[in-house]
Amino acid sequence: MSQPAPATDAPSDRRSTQPDTMTEKDRTPVRSTHRGGGLWRYTLTRFLLIFPTVFILITLVFFLMHTIGDPITASLGGRLPPDQLQERIHAAGYDRPIIVQYGEYLGNLLHGDFGTSISDNQPVTKILTAYGSATLELAVYALIVAFIVGIPLGMVAAYVRDRWGDAVLRILAILCYATPVFFSGLILKLIFGIWWKILPVSGRASTRTEVKLSSMDGGTGIYLLDAIRSGNASYVGDVLSHAILPALCLGLMTAGVFLRLVRTNMISTLHADYIDAARSRGVSEYRLVRKHAFKPALIPIITVIGMEIAMLLSGAVLTETTFEWKGLGFELAKYLTARDFVAVQGIVALLAVVVAVTNFIVDIIAALIDPRVRY
Repeated sequence: MSQPAPATDAPSDRRSTQPDTMTEKDRTPVRSTHRGGGLWRYTLTRFLLIFPTVFILITLVFFLMHTIGDPITASLGGRLPPDQLQERIHAAGYDRPIIVQYGEYLGNLLHGDFGTSISDNQPVTKILTAYGSATLELAVYALIVAFIVGIPLGMVAAYVRDRWGDAVLRILAILCYATPVFFSGLILKLIFGIWWKILPVSGRASTRTEVKLSSMDGGTGIYLLDAIRSGNASYVGDVLSHAILPALCLGLMTAGVFLRLVRTNMISTLHADYIDAARSRGVSEYRLVRKHAFKPALIPIITVIGMEIAMLLSGAVLTETTFEWKGLGFELAKYLTARDFVAVQGIVALLAVVVAVTNFIVDIIAALIDPRVRY
């Protein structure tokens, strides 16, 4: 009779030969759920951060504006008799404690009431709606210039790294970024408006075009869109000719930033292993730069667009003043000169909301493109 085989190793044999019941298909939903959850958590976090950001900015502006006294004295002091000045201060409630005024100001903001300007007695909401579209239009033009100029030149600078062309482009980027907006605006006006006389140097359109576009039914306030809707090619050409110099002035500043960012990131990607592998397979240099190296270098550009929007809005104040482009920047400079801090607070509050929302949108786009952002 044969003896049974020893069973001492049976349990270990069963463990070693037992098939893995957790298949790749079973693991996939857990991983995708984690990624989706990461994106949603990131989106929710960035959205919730909008509110404290705007709150802090509005609070800082309010208290900074009130450190020099009440807005009525700052705006009308010296132009009214003391008794009339006190009457206006009391009627507006500026003789109450600052905390009470601050609470009322926040309550009005929640209801969409930005107050009434002191110097010209206009609702600040009306000022924002009337001039906000002009600033939006200028910012879009400037971004287009920044993309058209900064990104291609950054690609060229990366490809000709450490040669004379690279040095020239780097100097150009520094000049574009470091030159004050008002100075570059004056230079552009001098060259194109006075010496060559080929472009207008002020306004958003000629008087005839502006009157026509302002009187259109259902006008958007964005002159290019309204000119296209009118069907008159001369209006479109007039609007675009007036936009060239302000867009160049404001857009070149951002173009310098884009040029340096694209150059720096493309230099690292051009020396990556997958680029060398593609080159060894005979891929053309044009395709290597445009397809393989450019896309990874585009991610940092997207992430800084939010900050550049804030720079564009701050630069719009000087650009609109230099070219008499009647937008929020132009009005902000006017109300600062008049020391009308009610209007200044309303304009700055709107700009703060625009910057915060823009940064939120840009962050979400960056997270969709590059999953590493949300982890």
